[in-house]
Amino acid sequence: MPSHPPSPPAAVGPGRYRQKPPRLRGRIGFARRPGPGRENQPERIFSWIDLMKIPCHCPCHRADHCETCRKPVAMMRLMSLTAGFAASLLLLTVAADAQNARMRVGVEGNYPPFSVIGPDGKLSGFDIDIANALCAEMKVDCTLVQQEWDGMIPALNTRKFDMIVASMTITADRAKIVDFSDVYYDVPSRWVAKQGAFTEPTPDALKGKTIIVLRNSPRAKHAKEKYPDSRLLLVAKETDVYLELRAGRGDIALGSSVIAEGLFLKRPEGAGFATVGEPLRLKGDSDVGIAVRKGDTALRDKINTALRAIKADGRYQQIAQRYFTFDVSGGNS
Repeated sequence: MPSHPPSPPAAVGPGRYRQKPPRLRGRIGFARRPGPGRENQPERIFSWIDLMKIPCHCPCHRADHCETCRKPVAMMRLMSLTAGFAASLLLLTVAADAQNARMRVGVEGNYPPFSVIGPDGKLSGFDIDIANALCAEMKVDCTLVQQEWDGMIPALNTRKFDMIVASMTITADRAKIVDFSDVYYDVPSRWVAKQGAFTEPTPDALKGKTIIVLRNSPRAKHAKEKYPDSRLLLVAKETDVYLELRAGRGDIALGSSVIAEGLFLKRPEGAGFATVGEPLRLKGDSDVGIAVRKGDTALRDKINTALRAIKADGRYQQIAQRYFTFDVSGGNS
């Protein structure tokens, strides 16, 4: 196949002409240089590059090389088409994501009646229903991801899920590493012990006694700071607080009033035990929020909008009535 003749130099002055582009080959392959000993030497790689040889838009009007910007016209054209293709692909991806929005929600599964795994392996509870209602209001397809309590925030920050709906109290320490939604429920704490063991849970009354409390919780922090002469038995789950109390491994328990009354005192295993003192509202103990990654204000605002919506139309109250006989909204309904 004959090679293309070299491009003549551009004319100068008024007589300057626009060079006619070379004839384009309409197939993909190698063009061979003619002549003895050069039969196997490719003239240029893949003839689709020839298809890119259009006249330059610079004043030189060259078809193969721009004398003004010193770049091959073919490469300039290829870069332009590549950028356009990438932009189109990005727009299609964004549109698809918007149409089929998906979100992963971190839940615990070991905190009845807020979150529990049934015999069939399905999650249920107040937190689960609230999460599903929020996802429906935000019009996103949510997947519930079970996670042990101690690993909740690390899993959120490593993007195992996008938000946490797991009865997480809003504290100053947690607010340093995650962002919280508005309060979605508010439940005080209660002291529980054997009937007649204590009249009031004062530091003097509990001196030398063992307090059972959930670790990494505001209640654990309160017990450590206010009861320095008492021993602490830290447990991994809220329900373990009352299992340990019934087993006699501690003298008094400090836990959620919902768990204490609903899952212990009103059941046969709670016989012989009673609450001590008045309900206790600790700063950072009763206000519960939904956690998102630090700086994810867009998702936080969407959750707050959805939360206000389900409270305004009564869905929140319908969910709460399935699990509680008292108001858990903390006056925020």
